Amino acid sequence: MGLSGASGPGQVLSLDTLVRLGRALHGPGMPRRLPVPEGMTAPLGCDAVAVPARFGPLVLPRLPRVGCVYADEAHWWWIVPSDSDYALDWPAPARYTTGALVPDAPRAPGLIHRPDGKLPYTPPIPLYLAVCRVTGATPSWSRPISA
Repeated sequence: MGLSGASGPGQVLSLDTLVRLGRALHGPGMPRRLPVPEGMTAPLGCDAVAVPARFGPLVLPRLPRVGCVYADEAHWWWIVPSDSDYALDWPAPARYTTGALVPDAPRAPGLIHRPDGKLPYTPPIPLYLAVCRVTGATPSWSRPISA
């Protein structure tokens, strides 16, 4: 794969080229990653759970601990540790995204809650139960198993 303006290995790219490439990575329809706030660490990696904005204020008070929460006009996003979807069937209309990616966002959602401390995570099980509660879904482990 060649880059315009680069003629070989070790070629130095101009600042204009780097800015143009960076903008192309965040163009319309490109997923954006929710940023971990400065001073926080994410040793378990980051995924995200989104709910429609109308559910956000209903989920928030049901949580014993709230990590970083981001919001835009359409969704509220909670940062959870990577692989928090393991053995959990997140109910619609919630969306689970690996890598804390926000698909189809013209700009990154804004941070509306930052916890005290250095970890950005909302515990996934209480979040899952709160999302099930406000959406009227039955937690996956409570559903009958058919043979």
